[in-house]
Amino acid sequence: MEVTFGLDHVVIRVDDLAVATVDYTTLGFTVVRGGEHTDRASHNALIAFADGSYLELIAFKQRSVPSDRQIPKHVRAQQLVASHHSLVERRVRPWETAGEGLVDFALLPGAIDDAIIGAQSRGLALEGPLPGGRLRPDGQQVSWQFGIPDAFDLPFLCADVTGRFLRVPEGAARQHANGATGIADVYVLVMDLDTSVPRYRSLLDIEPVQDIAIAWPDTHTVDFSLGSTTISLAEPMGVSGPLCDHIERYGEGPYALKLRTTDPAKAGVLDPTLTHGARIEMVFE
Repeated sequence: MEVTFGLDHVVIRVDDLAVATVDYTTLGFTVVRGGEHTDRASHNALIAFADGSYLELIAFKQRSVPSDRQIPKHVRAQQLVASHHSLVERRVRPWETAGEGLVDFALLPGAIDDAIIGAQSRGLALEGPLPGGRLRPDGQQVSWQFGIPDAFDLPFLCADVTGRFLRVPEGAARQHANGATGIADVYVLVMDLDTSVPRYRSLLDIEPVQDIAIAWPDTHTVDFSLGSTTISLAEPMGVSGPLCDHIERYGEGPYALKLRTTDPAKAGVLDPTLTHGARIEMVFE
């Protein structure tokens, strides 16, 4: 069965959720408290958009390693394998030690069981469905299912068990003083396009778009189109430089976002001190 995908959300790790909530509000976003995750190790706040996607601000309550120690996500994931953590923990807990900023992103499949079976039939290591959930501040339990790939060049899958309206705020929560309406582009740094592009084909069962855009200077880039959002895979040119250093320090995964705004006066790059290290640009569309 053909499965469609859309961008579900982008994860931004922050040290202090209350401070980050104030900072993103200062930037003109409407920020809604999300609640506490099932394992009680983390809590979040959400910035929901009219296009159905959202930003997740997530903070960990107690660090499992010293606060001044930063570990690339794939390295931390391997450490968690050795300590017999679950697949979900091996995907989520590395966010904690990756440093503030963009750490991961998720796609919403039309049918998660079919998406996982289809990807597996095309040779991709994708596990699930696996349970996830959080308790909202109003006492409402929210549940979803994960699909977990074997590396951070790929997004994870997130599909609702309870109503999506319980997980993703609606109504006035999707109206923002800065005019933000959705996520136009997610730029994903990968080590090797020749490896990652076939993996995206296996996950999505689609071909990349024909026009290859240059997402960032000094990169080779291939785009996949998911509805109104473009996923741009960017491989750094050469063997050294800032982007290579970023992959070495943080691991593969989302590097920057472009958000649509209806207000031309709000177009431009957001202050990284207020975004907590997330590279976010507002574009007028």
